[in-house]
Amino acid sequence: MDSRIDTTQAHPARRYNYWLGGAHHFAADRASGDAIEAAMPTIRLMATENRRFLGRAARFVAEQGVRQFLDIGTGIPAPGGTGEAVRAVAPSARIVYVDNDPLVTDTFAGLPDAYVEADLRSPRDILDHPALGALDLGRPVGLMLAAVLHFVRDDEDPAGIVQALLSALAPGSYVVASHATWEYVPAAAVAQLQANNPGGRFAPRDGAAFAAWFDGLSLVPPGLVSVAHWHAGDETQPRPSAQDVGCNGLVALVR
Repeated sequence: MDSRIDTTQAHPARRYNYWLGGAHHFAADRASGDAIEAAMPTIRLMATENRRFLGRAARFVAEQGVRQFLDIGTGIPAPGGTGEAVRAVAPSARIVYVDNDPLVTDTFAGLPDAYVEADLRSPRDILDHPALGALDLGRPVGLMLAAVLHFVRDDEDPAGIVQALLSALAPGSYVVASHATWEYVPAAAVAQLQANNPGGRFAPRDGAAFAAWFDGLSLVPPGLVSVAHWHAGDETQPRPSAQDVGCNGLVALVR
């Protein structure tokens, strides 16, 4: 195991893997995940529905003819990810994955796709990385920002980060993004969630604040909605409520 991996501190990628029923997590990740679940009992549903949204949205972008993808905050490989969804449509699609957890780096070792260990909060480190040579940024790219922007605090300029990434995309590119919200969480539960959020690293935002970062792009209908409801006609019905899932999603076209 990579010596940089701190098993005593919870990490979002490993905690998310725990909620999805994966095997790549440690006691600290499980304890953190359980504490959050105690305050928000539907958190596993949120993780599952966000994952399914990612798959549907990635497939949609591939169906529009996009053949290269930049997946930032990819997390630990698991079924239903970007690669699986995209390659069901376009087996030769090129994908560059990005994450800041050394354990994710380890799990990508030996896989054929390009991988960048970098932090979303430093977008130039991503865009200037040699591995980005696998993509032709002069042609459309599918930029995947699923369940990652809510780990950027307001004082870290999330709007500027999004703009830096969007400015690197050619017309015809698409952005897939999702973001947790506490819009529907009772005040007592919010207080409990905040107690498990040291340093405010997790920054849920309402749909309007999230959508504002993508002003000027063309939202794919139905626009910003719960991840459980975006193009979900083929999913098991009835769909979970926006209140239970607590995560908004959108797909937008760069013109």
